[in-house]
Amino acid sequence: MLVISIQSQVVHGHVGNSAAVYPMQAEGVTVAAVPTALLSNHPHYPTMRGTVLEAPLVADLLRGVEERGLVERAAVLVTGYLGSPAIAECVARFIEAAQKQNRSLVYLCDPVMGDDDLGVFVADGMTEIFRDWLVPLASLITPNQFELELLSRKTARNADSLLAASEIITDSGCPTVIVTGCALDDTPSGQVETVLCEAGALTRIATTRLPIRPCGTGDLLTGLVAAHLAKGSTVTTALRNAVERTYQVLERTREAGAEEMKLLAR
Repeated sequence: MLVISIQSQVVHGHVGNSAAVYPMQAEGVTVAAVPTALLSNHPHYPTMRGTVLEAPLVADLLRGVEERGLVERAAVLVTGYLGSPAIAECVARFIEAAQKQNRSLVYLCDPVMGDDDLGVFVADGMTEIFRDWLVPLASLITPNQFELELLSRKTARNADSLLAASEIITDSGCPTVIVTGCALDDTPSGQVETVLCEAGALTRIATTRLPIRPCGTGDLLTGLVAAHLAKGSTVTTALRNAVERTYQVLERTREAGAEEMKLLAR
C-alpha cells in the first residue's frame, strides 16, 4: 500500500505533507512524499522563511519517483499545494504519464487555491490549470466550499446548488467530489459538513463546529481519505473514517489549547 503525495512541507506546524504523511503512515500506508515548497511555517504567522521550489527540481524528484518504480506500486497519488504554474504543469505531465503506466492508480486532487478568509492565495494561472488540466485527470477531488465555487464558476450555498456545481466538475471528467468545510443554508447551527457528491447524489457528514481553526485540516482529511482508499475502502467508507479521525485531532487540539493540530494522541 503506497501513496505518492505531492505538496508543500513546513518545518513548524502541520500543513501539506507535514499534516498528511504521519497520519497516512499511522494507518499502515507507505508514503513517498514529494515537496513543492520548503517553508519554515504556514503564512498565518507574522514571518515565513523558505521558498517554493523551482519547477525543474520538482520535475527531477518526480523523475526519481519513476526511476524507483514507485508509480507502478502506488495505489493512490495525492496532490495538494503546488506552488507555481510551472510546478503544476510538470506535476500534470507526471500524472498523465503515471496514469498510463498504472491503470489502477487513483488520483486524488486537493485543489489548494484559497478559502473564505483569505480569498485566492495562489499565483495567477493556477485556477485555470486546476480547472482545465488537473481536475479532469482526477478520480476525486477535495475542494473546500470556496474552491468548489472557483472551479465550477457557480455559487454553492445550498444542497441543490452544491450538487449542480459538483456536476460541472463531473462533466469535466472527475466523477467524485468531496467538499470540505461546508456551511449550507440548512446546515444546523453549530455544525460544519463534509459533503460527498457522487453519481448525482449527496452524502452529508456533519460534525460539531469547534471554536478553533488550525491550518492544515483539509490536508489532514485528504491524506486520511487517501490512506483508506489505498487500503481498499470505498470512497464513502474512506471519507467517514477520515472525518472521524480529523475530528478527533481537532478535539485534542482544542483541549490542549494548541495553535497547531495535535496529530499525536499524547
